[in-house]
Amino acid sequence: MPMTIAEKILSEKSGCEARSGRIVVCAISWAIAQDGTGPLAIRRLQDAGLTRVFDPKRVIFFIDHAAPSPRKELSNAHLQIRSFARETGAIVSDIQEGVCHQRMVEDFISPGDLLIGADSHTCTSGALGAFSTGMGSTDVAIGMALGKVWLKVPPTIRIEVSGAFRPGVYAKDLILSVIGQLTADGATYKALEFGGPAISGMSMSERFTLCNMAVEAGAKTGLIATDEITRDYLMKQGRGDRFREIAPDPGAEYEQVLTIQAGDLEPMIALPHTVDNVKPVRQVAGTKIHQVFIGTCTNGRLDDLEIAAKILDGRKVAPGVRLIVTPASKAIYLQALQSGLIEKLIRAGAAVTSTGCGPCVGIHQGILGDGEACLSTQNRNFLGRMGNPDGFIYLSSPATAACSALKGEIADPREIVK
Repeated sequence: MPMTIAEKILSEKSGCEARSGRIVVCAISWAIAQDGTGPLAIRRLQDAGLTRVFDPKRVIFFIDHAAPSPRKELSNAHLQIRSFARETGAIVSDIQEGVCHQRMVEDFISPGDLLIGADSHTCTSGALGAFSTGMGSTDVAIGMALGKVWLKVPPTIRIEVSGAFRPGVYAKDLILSVIGQLTADGATYKALEFGGPAISGMSMSERFTLCNMAVEAGAKTGLIATDEITRDYLMKQGRGDRFREIAPDPGAEYEQVLTIQAGDLEPMIALPHTVDNVKPVRQVAGTKIHQVFIGTCTNGRLDDLEIAAKILDGRKVAPGVRLIVTPASKAIYLQALQSGLIEKLIRAGAAVTSTGCGPCVGIHQGILGDGEACLSTQNRNFLGRMGNPDGFIYLSSPATAACSALKGEIADPREIVK
């Protein structure tokens, strides 16, 4: 019988026919944790007397959520990760390297891989045709030790996108629209499979944005078939030999097909305090903001910085607005420096921070004051997400964020992007 992408990968990894609803035990390709979840995973392994990992070259700890550390407690957590890695041979991606999800697609993941990560946005790697999913620290710890994981094969919702985007509309607007339609729990424990002509025309960076936020609709993973754009990306990353075709079979069975015309979309925004509280930007234009944040594993890539820099070049951020920019990885930071993007952003008034998650998780950098509003390119706007439950977080594309930084209020990017 024809299979979806999720069913194909899990069949290969389990050695049996992985149909929707079945429980399978799969060999994993990679297991990761970050500095918030890694220490708990390590304690679980030590409590169980498991002192080895299944393959040190395929177990990675990322220090990205509080990097560099702002407090001694977090510094000690980082010490624990570095010590465990020395003992087991596992890889550490330290404070200067960047966000785990960006680093995974840059340096590790290939089509057909199975990745488990102790971080909910692990699903980002699905844009490379890999089954990647976030889970709890204990489950990931066992995967790190044994190299296996059990999974219930998820049913798939196909997101079919045709047509072309209009100026000022981006992948972030598409995924916010999708989440608004499905709702925050509408795809719980399902796979979102993105396809159609508009997806085929997207860059890898845009595809990463889509898959990154699949979990915000409750999805187990987000997936995109591989193609020549995937191949070109892998070649640039030095993994061209790992390319393979991963695509759904004609006639694959989907639980639901959501059809979207890209040309009908407009700039979208998620209002506090849920990601599915989505409206067109024009409906809330004029809302006062105090901070703008461009970065994170959702929109901290080079083309995101290019979009923002193009809008901000030669202009100044509005008085009373703080603009924080955080490149998602060291590689992106260096490219942005070499291409002059960082200088343009700084001259416009941006504070550019070291690579990592930045203000997104509210641990350090850019914590909101009481009653303040932030327009961010991150993936979550939950109450207190940026470190203050009395703050307000709006989510948008980098273009909407940059235009709003110039006006000091939420603004439709189509005022500038023609």
